[in-house]
Amino acid sequence: MPQPPTTITDELGIALSNLADSATGILTPTLRLGVTGLSRAGKTMFITSLIHNLLTQGRLPGFSPLAEGRFIGAKLADYPDATIPRFAYEQHMAALTGRPATWPESTRRISQLRIVLKFQSAKWWAGFSGPATLNLDIVDYPGEWLLDLPLLGKSFAEWSAEALERARQPGHADEAATFLTELDSTDVLKDASDLSAEHLASAFTTYLRRSREHGALSTLPPGRFLLPGDLEGSPALTFAPLPRPNQPIRGNSLYAMLENRYEAYKAQVIRPFFRDHFARLDRQVVLVDTLRALNTGPAAVADLETALTSVLACFRQGEANPLLRPFSRRIDRILFAATKADHVHHTSHDRLEAILNRLVGNASKRARFAGAETKSLAIAAIRATSEGTIREQGETLPTLIGTPQAGEELDGTTYDGKTEIALFPGDLPERPDSLFENGQPVALNFLRFTPPQKLETNADGEVVLPHIRFDRALDYLIGDWMA
Repeated sequence: MPQPPTTITDELGIALSNLADSATGILTPTLRLGVTGLSRAGKTMFITSLIHNLLTQGRLPGFSPLAEGRFIGAKLADYPDATIPRFAYEQHMAALTGRPATWPESTRRISQLRIVLKFQSAKWWAGFSGPATLNLDIVDYPGEWLLDLPLLGKSFAEWSAEALERARQPGHADEAATFLTELDSTDVLKDASDLSAEHLASAFTTYLRRSREHGALSTLPPGRFLLPGDLEGSPALTFAPLPRPNQPIRGNSLYAMLENRYEAYKAQVIRPFFRDHFARLDRQVVLVDTLRALNTGPAAVADLETALTSVLACFRQGEANPLLRPFSRRIDRILFAATKADHVHHTSHDRLEAILNRLVGNASKRARFAGAETKSLAIAAIRATSEGTIREQGETLPTLIGTPQAGEELDGTTYDGKTEIALFPGDLPERPDSLFENGQPVALNFLRFTPPQKLETNADGEVVLPHIRFDRALDYLIGDWMA
């Protein structure tokens, strides 16, 4: 799939924005890091952990600037775009360190944050120039909005045909029943009315929400229907897919109205989002909730693969050209991260990475062909479990030790959010392809855990966030910029 089309005006705006960034970064370069994740992939936790570990110089043995003693410190700074809300780092940390500790709320709108890093370069001339600084800019946004990017390359008729085909598949019969009934009773060539549009949009939104609950991702666009932000109730979000009629379409028909609203959604919502954020990234981390898809079943795994391939095809990838960077940026390095690695035993982490590689295989090949580097890791930005063993029927089994969230159920037991347990999580398959072949879900004992309730502190009294391979992820994403 090609990248989303941009107009000459879009490209001019992108070039001017990049030029402005370069002009303000003559003395202090700026690295724009995209932290991308589909729904419930742990994006807020990744960003919070990233900021906290840099501010407190956390336990990051795999982060080369810190391991080599060259990392001096970090501080938060004002973001250059005053129109975007600030990422709520302090509030997220307050939730994680509260009594009891709770996970922060998921992202519901766009936000941003800049952190300034000071370090001693390892280059030979660094002794003459003194410490160096780097602005690290991060933009956070709901994962559902990602799924809108492929719509930029689709007409209303094309999107409608794909959406209706999915809705009519046997696996979506219950979720889409109300919407399809509403659609079947609607004459798309009748005179347009806001009431008819609202009924269709409401039924379609309900279908999308039910699909998300059952693990579907590629069926979700338009993403703002699920998390509308400031657009809730606006005409830009009041449309639905319609079958294209065989008769001529009148300009005042319901079909014409919804087609116009779809095009307005692309022009006024998706395109500015792509232009102002995605077209100006230097590095990208793609967080994937692989375990949730595995636990839901093969259909969810295949759907996740489709969604990731579609979304990643929209990014501007390729080897960065220092001469063109003042005008045009490219994502030259992508990290694919399977999150929640603390929900399986470490002996399954290599299998989790292999499954992730299978899911992002097509997207990764396309990125490397364009000139970008890629890497896959199984990580936990904030570790919620520890590991142990149990004896069962004469066999020693590896276990996870943690506190399931209130309401979680397993084998007839409903947990209260206070009781710590030892759990054998099950084994991931050795062959990732088997997930797409046998039609059966992976037998995982998958529970959502509370955050760690007792956190260690460092010598300065600052909280230490436990993690899995987060230092390696951080080094891959920004370590070379601090060399």
